Amino acid sequence: MRYGGNTSCVEVRVGDGLYIFDCGTGLRNLGKWLSNNAGPGVSAHIFISHFHWDHIQGIPFFTPLYDNAQNRFFFHSSSRTRSLQRVLEEQMNEPYFPVDMGQMAAHRHFHDIGEGQITLENCILRTMALNHPQGCLGFRMETQAGVLVYATDNEPGQPLFDKQVRKLAEGADVLIYDAQYLPDEYEACKRGWGHSHWREAVNVVMESGAKELILFHHDPDHDDACIDRIVREAGNYYPRVRAASEGMEIEIGSPVRSRAAAARK
Repeated sequence: MRYGGNTSCVEVRVGDGLYIFDCGTGLRNLGKWLSNNAGPGVSAHIFISHFHWDHIQGIPFFTPLYDNAQNRFFFHSSSRTRSLQRVLEEQMNEPYFPVDMGQMAAHRHFHDIGEGQITLENCILRTMALNHPQGCLGFRMETQAGVLVYATDNEPGQPLFDKQVRKLAEGADVLIYDAQYLPDEYEACKRGWGHSHWREAVNVVMESGAKELILFHHDPDHDDACIDRIVREAGNYYPRVRAASEGMEIEIGSPVRSRAAAARK
């Protein structure tokens, strides 16, 4: 109840630029806030790490896609078998949803990307493959204020990917990293499921030289008390660690802080 139950969605502001990482159910609350507060002409770059349900299921409920023809959204992801546009449209096809993308008023642009570098208005974005079934991208956002890394859905144990995620996180001001399982859970029955645990998250932040660790992608079977214990245990190894929570805000470029936000994740 305190950490929140929405699936993956992170909003990032860089100057006047709006960037969104993943489109889980948290996207719905973000859409409500934008529709009520941002006015017409909302524009955003949306980066989707991969297409498993918990990372795209907020798209049909994102009101700025429907309510204004002045809105513009640029979707970026890596699609191996079909175009990015087709992948996103298919989840709204009959019989899965009563409204299709053709009824969205906003302008939509789709960009298939892979590993590499993208130069955008306010930042440089670097992408790197993570270790997850059917593939996943991690993102490194470099700005004048600092560096944010979003690396969710990554399983440790493969030397190439272990090296890559540490390179991606190198020197970052904030690392948002997959810590779904407890170490014992992972060893007992979760190997091969494509996720990490808090002990590996601590290893990554310490070995990459990143400054702050945000534990992300909480297991739905872990309650608030469990996540509190995880944070305490992780803090025994690394002092600047927190668990992602609904409405958390982090400012890079000044003393890092968090506060309650308007029902967003």
